[in-house]
Amino acid sequence: MNAIPQEVTVPHFVGGGRIVTTAKPVPQPGAGQLLIEVKANALCGSERGQFRDGTPVTPGHEAAGVVAAAGPGATTRVGTPGAIFLMDFCGECRSCALGHTNQCLAKRGDMGFNRDGGYGVYELVHESLFFPTPSDVTPTEATLLLDIMGTGGHAIRRASLVHKDIQSVLIPGAGPIGLGLLAMVKLMLGKDIPVVLSDVVPYRLELAEKMGGLPVLATEMSLAEGMKRHGLELPDVVFDAAGQERVRDESMALLAHRGVLVSVAHGGGLTIKNLYADFVFREMTLIGSEYFSYNELPGNLELLRAHRDYLNQIITHRFGVGEIQHAFELFFEGNTGKVIIEQ
Repeated sequence: MNAIPQEVTVPHFVGGGRIVTTAKPVPQPGAGQLLIEVKANALCGSERGQFRDGTPVTPGHEAAGVVAAAGPGATTRVGTPGAIFLMDFCGECRSCALGHTNQCLAKRGDMGFNRDGGYGVYELVHESLFFPTPSDVTPTEATLLLDIMGTGGHAIRRASLVHKDIQSVLIPGAGPIGLGLLAMVKLMLGKDIPVVLSDVVPYRLELAEKMGGLPVLATEMSLAEGMKRHGLELPDVVFDAAGQERVRDESMALLAHRGVLVSVAHGGGLTIKNLYADFVFREMTLIGSEYFSYNELPGNLELLRAHRDYLNQIITHRFGVGEIQHAFELFFEGNTGKVIIEQ
């Protein structure tokens, strides 16, 4: 391990789409805490607000690295590689006691949003947030365990609670989360499940098709027309990864009887004009799905090690932290899959 300096230079999101650098002291781990030397962090669409408006916090919530120092009482040895769970859950509340750490009732913070995150050189975390990974999994691969596999897998598990015979899936939005949902449907429900993805960016649809998805260019046809183009009618489940109210309404209307709409994306609302005809009569289900639970990580790690070549297709670009300005500009233009900052 490298000697830990007292101060490091980190990216500073100042607003207006500009990222400069600033100096920050390196924190010392307290009781039950770990200091992680970050090796990789994936860009996320949810960071658009920080890129646009600026933030005093160092962003980055899809981080992986190695333990550089451990505080009193922490048992993870220095040098252990692993990924960092976003939500600083308490581990003691009613939700945490049942394993629903993404629904913690006394959450202490969100890494990269109101706690310094993974675009910095070091990240201070409670030990409970650190998920150790084996040495054959690179830090860049370990970031796939977070928003890509974690968020996608959790949404599928939520849908499967109420629909036991899912035979077709529609995913509006083929950005990284949509691609993650596609991959996890294929890995968790079966490679033969037809998965239609729509988007306005041809690059993303080409990547989705390469991964086994059925592409629909949203600028050329509706979701219903896209389903028919691929010989399908009404999807059993829609995973909303677009975050647009118009698309969500269109998806809800298109679902089959017993259909399930799982909202993963943020933004916009949902309109049900006739509650009986549009919802009750067809026994529809509307589900919210927020990130994932820490205890889902071990199962996803097994999937990652078994299917790493398939999952690695989602990562299309890698940059050093000195190129983070260009990385964000490219990412928000849309012609990428997952973009990783490596250190």
